[in-house]
Amino acid sequence: MKKKRVKNTRKITKKKVKTVEIKRISTGVENLDKLSGDGFIEKSITLVAGGAGSGKTILAMQFLWEGLKEGDACLYITFEEHKEKSYKDFAEFNWNFEAYEKKKKFFYLEYSPEQVKSLIEEGGGTVDQLILKYNIKRLVIDSITSYYLLYQDEGSRKAAGLALFELINQWGCTAVLTSQAVTSKDDLMTSSLEFEADSIILLYHFRDKGERKRAFEILKMRGTRHSNKTMMFDITSNGITIHTQQIKK
Repeated sequence: MKKKRVKNTRKITKKKVKTVEIKRISTGVENLDKLSGDGFIEKSITLVAGGAGSGKTILAMQFLWEGLKEGDACLYITFEEHKEKSYKDFAEFNWNFEAYEKKKKFFYLEYSPEQVKSLIEEGGGTVDQLILKYNIKRLVIDSITSYYLLYQDEGSRKAAGLALFELINQWGCTAVLTSQAVTSKDDLMTSSLEFEADSIILLYHFRDKGERKRAFEILKMRGTRHSNKTMMFDITSNGITIHTQQIKK
């Protein structure tokens, strides 16, 4: 006697996949948001690397200025620039950071590399308190090259980089770190920086037919469909403007 075939009546239900909303932070740099998927991911760390005169500090400060306009409290830590000179230079772009400093929305700290090293060893110290007290959302460290030069070998530099990045992640800020080019080639940063940063932006300052020109490239940007083109940019009276046409090789 043949057995009756019993149909499988189990219902197959599709599991709903939760979509995580990624918040983006406007950079304030003309066309950079367009090229990076509407800005930097909130609480990410972006490394801006380039040679002298390439525009690293201007891009970083333009990012902070945009934050101030949007109501974000911002912190700038520098190893090289004095406040009075910086304020004078930024005034050329009509960026009045001093006015926001008086309102306790902008903070300018002049630190030595040794002080940053001590800061990390203390787990944040006074900067940690400052960020918590004023709910600072955007952070710039300009530049971290001097800090890395405190360490002689790549292993020590990698450990120092990990400690710095862990501290920034603990603070919960959207951060931009600038780095001086260490070679004349495309490899502009140590491997420890390259792997730890969420995003890497390269700025080039080169001579072409007797004329100095500047170019911009997004080397990587996690979680983002970003442009892979190398594009020219200008420093105007309003800051950096990126041209979206690809450089012809």
